[in-house]
Amino acid sequence: MDLFAQAAEREAASRAPLADRMRPTSLSDLVGQEHLTGPGRLLRRAVEGGALPSLILWGPPGTGKTTLARLLAGSTRAAFVQMSAVLAGVKDIREAVAQAEERARLHGQRTVLFLDETHRFNKAQQDALLPHVERGTLTLLGATTENPSFEVNSALLSRTRVVTLRPLEEDELLELLRRALAAPQGLAGKVEAAEDALRFIARTAGGDARRALTALETAATGGGRITVPVAEEALQRKVLLYDRAGDEHYAVISAFIKSMRGSDPDAALYWMTRMLEAGEDPRFVLRRMVIFASEDVGNADPQALVVAVAALQAYELMGLPEGTLPMTQAVAYLSLAPKSNAVITAYGKAKETVQETGTLPVPPHLRPASTPLMRKLGFGSAYQYPHDFEGHWVKQQYLPDALQGRRFYEPSESGAEAALRRRLEELRAREQKDEPGSDG
Repeated sequence: MDLFAQAAEREAASRAPLADRMRPTSLSDLVGQEHLTGPGRLLRRAVEGGALPSLILWGPPGTGKTTLARLLAGSTRAAFVQMSAVLAGVKDIREAVAQAEERARLHGQRTVLFLDETHRFNKAQQDALLPHVERGTLTLLGATTENPSFEVNSALLSRTRVVTLRPLEEDELLELLRRALAAPQGLAGKVEAAEDALRFIARTAGGDARRALTALETAATGGGRITVPVAEEALQRKVLLYDRAGDEHYAVISAFIKSMRGSDPDAALYWMTRMLEAGEDPRFVLRRMVIFASEDVGNADPQALVVAVAALQAYELMGLPEGTLPMTQAVAYLSLAPKSNAVITAYGKAKETVQETGTLPVPPHLRPASTPLMRKLGFGSAYQYPHDFEGHWVKQQYLPDALQGRRFYEPSESGAEAALRRRLEELRAREQKDEPGSDG
């Protein structure tokens, strides 16, 4: 390359977006994805061992899929060929394979094919790639934001390993922003930024490093000092009054819970949206919903817990922004579900009794007779197997002697719990009668 070409390349690099200029040049400089690149982890071991397998990098936008692919290829000294599944076809694959074969024959060098948007390749294109991945002509590093189980055919999937990238945490994005402000190839000497402005950008970027750095670059236009209003304008979002560690945090989450408890889905959805738009971790909100499903709904609608847990799992699968859909669905369901606090009340009574009475002995007929001595002492001998009796029930003592007659769980008349209440009342009435298996 001559001097003019080198100068043109440097000029082009200087005009590249900040997110491109700030790409790390080694795994040790990579921020985030410690579960993949930390000491002893899968990709770190692959790099250190010089044996890079074919991988599908699955994760939300801006989590470092392209950066990671470049670093992996560079660390193994392989040739790096980048291709977009949106633009490439079977002809491009064949050309890449021919070049890889020639590179291996002449220089003994491996070729890594980075295929962005892998899920956009149709079955025929994936089938064309398959034999070359299988023979090792190409090491495939595919990148996708979609679930590979649905979008990549099983034959190709079986010859690759799927690794999941997670959205970056707020502190990790803050680290990237600070590096960009200090780096010569970044914004060093061009602009300053207030800490609260950086935090606002990191909090509202949704775990997306590219979005955070692009917002910083936009805010830095014209120089000067980046303040919260400048950052708001860059992101086209307003700061919502919500301190994740302060009074407003507790006030809003309290309003959210009380709105669901009061069966007002509109208010509950408003408070949930306030939290999410202000940058609250969706997992925090989802955990509160799971707690609510047992604490405030309970057995009045057992499906509520299923819905809340499913929303948490769906968010982990989908991320933002799509993850707000199962969250909204769950909040509406929990708000309108029949309510009962019998579960938390029952546990509170049981806990108080345990603390008051200590470790009362287990009745002998409930103890296992797992040794000859235990059998000699009569452990378990008087136990009556409920399935041997009509209705799969028999009058029998289950509480310690000192707690006979103590009640903890009192089902409400709400929703499905009303049926449980009738069942429990029936059983307790039968306990008062001299029925088969009676102790009296």
